[in-house]
Amino acid sequence: MLLWLAITELLQKFKMKSWPSSTNNSVRCSFQGLLQRAAMDTILAVTFGSDLNTLGAAGEDEGSRFAAAVDDASEFTLLCYVNPFWKAMRLLNVGPEAALRERVKVIDEFVYRRIRARSEELKAAAQPEGLVARKDMLSRFMEAASTTDGGPAGTAAAVDYKYLRDIVLSVVIAGKDTSVEALAWFFYMACKHPRVQERVYREVGEATRAGDDASVDEFARSLTDEALGKMHYLHAALTETLRLYPALPLNNKECFSDDVLPDGFSVGKGDVVFYVPYAMGRMEYLWGTDAEVFRPERWLDDDGEFQQESPFKFTAFQAGPRICLGKEFAYRQMKVLAAVLLRFFVFSQRNEEANVNYRATVTLLIEHGLHLKATPR
Repeated sequence: MLLWLAITELLQKFKMKSWPSSTNNSVRCSFQGLLQRAAMDTILAVTFGSDLNTLGAAGEDEGSRFAAAVDDASEFTLLCYVNPFWKAMRLLNVGPEAALRERVKVIDEFVYRRIRARSEELKAAAQPEGLVARKDMLSRFMEAASTTDGGPAGTAAAVDYKYLRDIVLSVVIAGKDTSVEALAWFFYMACKHPRVQERVYREVGEATRAGDDASVDEFARSLTDEALGKMHYLHAALTETLRLYPALPLNNKECFSDDVLPDGFSVGKGDVVFYVPYAMGRMEYLWGTDAEVFRPERWLDDDGEFQQESPFKFTAFQAGPRICLGKEFAYRQMKVLAAVLLRFFVFSQRNEEANVNYRATVTLLIEHGLHLKATPR
């Protein structure tokens, strides 16, 4: 599971008390940064077969530079939508466009170096007594391309390196950001509303039937699909978080043909239509007068069971033919991680009066990170 490394590393660090400071048996952590690095380690292992350990590094390693370049490139790309002079800036290589070019260079060097190295490994594996072929995503794509095109494994003739770069970057960006950011916002809201933490704690205990003295491994084994399915309040709290803080705050679709929208507005073939899940989640027209209030109970019926809204109203996962294929997987990841952490720790902000803001990127990052204290239960 993509974020399981985040759980084990976080609990390991708490157990070893290896964070910079600890007072009153609580541990301070940069929560969003921890999740991002753990997710990056895991997704790079899945896509490239690389063990970079950015989680244990000081931030100046190759993996951390790559992750920072991806975040910055996302922000600079978004600026193209609001900066009418971006094409001129790109031509003159100044401002955000110059910075974007530098970040893309870092990303390309990182990715192409691994593609070339994997190509050499695949060539060696094809020889008698060669290397054992890897089973990461990049290797599988390269092997499939070689088989399809009939060329020697890993050769330039058989594999389009730019195509491979685009594929693996899509996987890295999707796996690195969306669930991590949703969880970061969830824990921020849980800190602002301590009752949510306590209710999740009670629900998780009832659903898993794990005793108070259960170890982390024992508790993890109790998180079956059946147990996760009983966690209606946790599911509601995560969904309420995504309503207010969707991972993709702005999205767009291109029209394949001329059409008329439900409100009578005409669109033509090739037109790009934007919709804004961040704004839709806060509209009183859709959610009532308390639209801006964090209230997980709005998703529960009288029996306390989760009730889904129309995906055309709750658009965090899109809707229709383009609905997110990873929706259920994302919920499962988030529920497992939230259940484990809230089962063993109580979280609070380092500065309980502080309000966080978002960073304007393609995805909804918390600006300057999320700084929490975790106290063992």
